[in-house]
Amino acid sequence: MRTSSRWQRLRDVILSTDPKRRTLVSMALLALVLMTSSAGVMLLVAHSSSAVNATAVQWWAAMSVGGLVVMTAYIRSGETARLRDPSLTIPQMVWTITSGAVAYVLAGDARGLIPSVLAMILFFGTFALTMAQVIGIGAFALLAFACAIGVTSRFSASPLGYLDTAYALMVLIVLSGCVALNLRIHRIRVRLHEQRVALAEALRVNRELASRDELTGLINRRAMQDLMGLEHRRSVRSGRPMLLAQLDIDHFKPVNDTHGHATGDRALQAFASTVRDSVRDTDVLARWGGEEFVLMLSDTPPEDARELLERIRRAVAAMAIPHATGTLHMTVSMGLALHLPGDTVEHTLERADQALYTAKALGRNRVVVAPSGHRPSAVHSGTSARA
Repeated sequence: MRTSSRWQRLRDVILSTDPKRRTLVSMALLALVLMTSSAGVMLLVAHSSSAVNATAVQWWAAMSVGGLVVMTAYIRSGETARLRDPSLTIPQMVWTITSGAVAYVLAGDARGLIPSVLAMILFFGTFALTMAQVIGIGAFALLAFACAIGVTSRFSASPLGYLDTAYALMVLIVLSGCVALNLRIHRIRVRLHEQRVALAEALRVNRELASRDELTGLINRRAMQDLMGLEHRRSVRSGRPMLLAQLDIDHFKPVNDTHGHATGDRALQAFASTVRDSVRDTDVLARWGGEEFVLMLSDTPPEDARELLERIRRAVAAMAIPHATGTLHMTVSMGLALHLPGDTVEHTLERADQALYTAKALGRNRVVVAPSGHRPSAVHSGTSARA
């Protein structure tokens, strides 16, 4: 356990404790390890071949590895977080491509090693570059190695032989292939990103459809139950009042029977729009089923809630919905219940429902507030409901 803890502390010191920075430092360390390994191979070549300038290779190794050490330390410091390229992908690739081109000049008869190093360098930034950057890096690599090939042929003690030509062609083949593959991978990344965006949008629409009533655009019963449960917990914690109202359009069945379901659908939409326009943005209206609706009022005194429902009742009574044979008018009956401490949401809904039935029994088109007990009482009545 102690060894594991020490190892974790060491990792935190090297990589940082910030998750995003840890990823960037890890990738930079990988690039550093690969460059160090390549430098080790070049030093081995210099040690084994008298045709290779060992001193030049040593300087090359120190500069190549040292440049990446500096970049890795810069990333670890966190200072790159404010840059557009916090991973320093472009500077690292430019540095390593330049180092690879110099290594091609210095490697002598071991130039055949360089194409594999070049491929590794180009694929390193595949998933971090845009298409323009891939093309730009490819063009830079082509220019750098063209210069390296030119320098090799210009200052070589012997004429450019078939092996040197083969090395040069292999570098160009690898470079062209890597750029083409990088572009292909980039297009796949773009397509996958577009698919992820489309999938996220489809999931959002599905969630919206699952929680919304298609006809009125209001949230449906299931979504309302979730919201009422959440508001119940908030009310318990904060002590602020929560009120639930049951709304039922009076004599709605004859509307469908007499004027048709299309008129009934327009009536429901108009009713939902009228009620929505009469309440606050913080109040939640849901279609409970058929012509029944539930309104949840948060942080509202009971007297204010009753006045709000009266305003809704008057607005609904003033509605005029045209149809083929005339104009349709509607009224609404409502039952209001204050959510009491220790009660469940279901019990409060039941009390609001009992108050609604009392409003219906008293002649409809009115608001009834449920008392703290079980028997609701009418505290305000409107006009009699239309027959």
